[in-house]
Amino acid sequence: MHPLLQKLTGGDRRSIGRADEVVTEVLREPKLFPVLMKGLFQDNPLVKMRAFDVLEKATKKDPTQLIPFKGTLIELAQTEVQNEARWHLAQILPRLNLTHEENIVVVNALLTYLSGSSSIVKTSVMQAFSDISETDKELREELLAHIKELTVIGTPAMKARGNKLLGKRKR
Repeated sequence: MHPLLQKLTGGDRRSIGRADEVVTEVLREPKLFPVLMKGLFQDNPLVKMRAFDVLEKATKKDPTQLIPFKGTLIELAQTEVQNEARWHLAQILPRLNLTHEENIVVVNALLTYLSGSSSIVKTSVMQAFSDISETDKELREELLAHIKELTVIGTPAMKARGNKLLGKRKR
């Protein structure tokens, strides 16, 4: 295992381990992004979860690093089953410069996440729908309808996020 990914081992799922250290490292050395991407495919669920966390945090600061991996991330969105990976994917995918057709694929993948039990994943999907609706006017009404529905039927956290997202639209 690459030394960068080795830093993501140890501890348990309740801890981020050395993820923040790895974020700093990949931002300082962007050539490490391909190594980080390999972490998304690790059999070790802890390394995989933390690699997604690092990717989300690093690309929040520099989303251009996602450009070479757009296709891979869209594919992962359709196949990933680990909840920790799904909530990070929901945060990452709207940062990609997606075409309308790619947005449809991503939205359909994110819709499947809603059948799971994780309210964190569902709340992240709501945010993703809001973010995508900002850039894809053709999907806006459908995505806002999903947010409204989830705001009504969701957990308190989902209701709070939905009200915030929908309130933002009224301004």
